[in-house]
Amino acid sequence: MMFDSTVQSAPDYSHEAELKARGARIVAGVDEAGRGPLAGPVVVAAVVLDPDAIPAGLNDSKKLNQEQREALFEHVVASALAISVVVAPPSIILSHNIRGATLWGMAQAACGLSIRPDRVLIDGRDVPMGLPCDGMALIGGDGRSVSIAAASIVAKVTRDRMCAIMDCDAPAFGFAGHKGYGTARHMTALSEHGPCRHHREAFGPVAQARLRLTALAG
Repeated sequence: MMFDSTVQSAPDYSHEAELKARGARIVAGVDEAGRGPLAGPVVVAAVVLDPDAIPAGLNDSKKLNQEQREALFEHVVASALAISVVVAPPSIILSHNIRGATLWGMAQAACGLSIRPDRVLIDGRDVPMGLPCDGMALIGGDGRSVSIAAASIVAKVTRDRMCAIMDCDAPAFGFAGHKGYGTARHMTALSEHGPCRHHREAFGPVAQARLRLTALAG
């Protein structure tokens, strides 16, 4: 099932409340971070919020600055009834493609919750196979559902912290700054050094850099 997007200033608990009115006891929100970058994992989070302790200020992680995300991350971790995080590394992205890796991570995250949900709200258009219950896709869900917004924050902060670790492992690429996206600095480093183990080999610019490196070596 898929909900259409509507104009909404900030996410709320209305979608969760509607599902609970239909008989669901536990509703989880699921979202990802990192589909677009050339390097690093896709990180997926599933969150079951406590309806009596929803952190104020939850929103789509892209609409928040780093300080706001970090603060809300701590509030969500402290107050949520359950949180599950799944990382799909470049090897999974290569074998499943980016869409498949994201859907795989969504199903794994929902199944990994310590409390089994009765319904799962998913940001986007697709409902992955392998969920522990019925799922509902919500276009623009991270700006409409607080559960999905919480998941987007957990996924984004987790991935950003992983990018800082990647930066220590491969400092020439500047992953801590651009988080694996194709910035000018990243593209220059990719051209000069070739891909590292954190890059997504099937993505065009990475594959082209690998070919150039192979040609030069040959």
